[in-house]
Amino acid sequence: MLEVLDHIGLVAFAISGVLTAANRNLDILGGYIIAFITALGGGTIRDLLLNEDVAWMTSFTQVAVVIAAATFGIIFRGKLKTWRRTLSIFDTIGISVFTIVGVQKGLSHDQLPLTAVFLGMITATFGGLLRDVLSNEIPMIFRKEIYAIPCLVGGSLYLLGDYFGYGDTLWLLWGSILFIIAFRTLAVLFSWKLPLIREFK
Repeated sequence: MLEVLDHIGLVAFAISGVLTAANRNLDILGGYIIAFITALGGGTIRDLLLNEDVAWMTSFTQVAVVIAAATFGIIFRGKLKTWRRTLSIFDTIGISVFTIVGVQKGLSHDQLPLTAVFLGMITATFGGLLRDVLSNEIPMIFRKEIYAIPCLVGGSLYLLGDYFGYGDTLWLLWGSILFIIAFRTLAVLFSWKLPLIREFK
């Protein structure tokens, strides 16, 4: 199941990366590079922090999935752009899946519970952070938008369920993912924002 989730996240983030590249008028090579970094950047940083082999460097499947998803995004970008908030949809799916993947990987490496939750957040958001930096945008995680908080809360819910012995159940897995999707979607729809530092007096 972990591998299936990982591939779902790779597809969502690769398409998200391609759409961002298209919006910034990058060429086709730039599109593939941004897709690659968006899909695999967070997991790469997570694996380096865990001092283990970077997953995609020993997995042809992961690289192939990213290339295929990016190609799909390039070919059908016109159709995808007609969907309202398409980029946000794929980004939301990506962060929800990768949060749980990251938490699970942290727990499997016997990390502290808080560390596991932060590894989930890093896995989910740091690929997008690198995407935005390379696209010359302020990373979404640093803006007023509610972006990383759904990952932290959803990852904590999964961690709580795992603590009570439900870590291997599908209902906890998908419940945590759907919670993050719902939280992030509501934040976008209702423009929930975090206060800026300068707003504190």
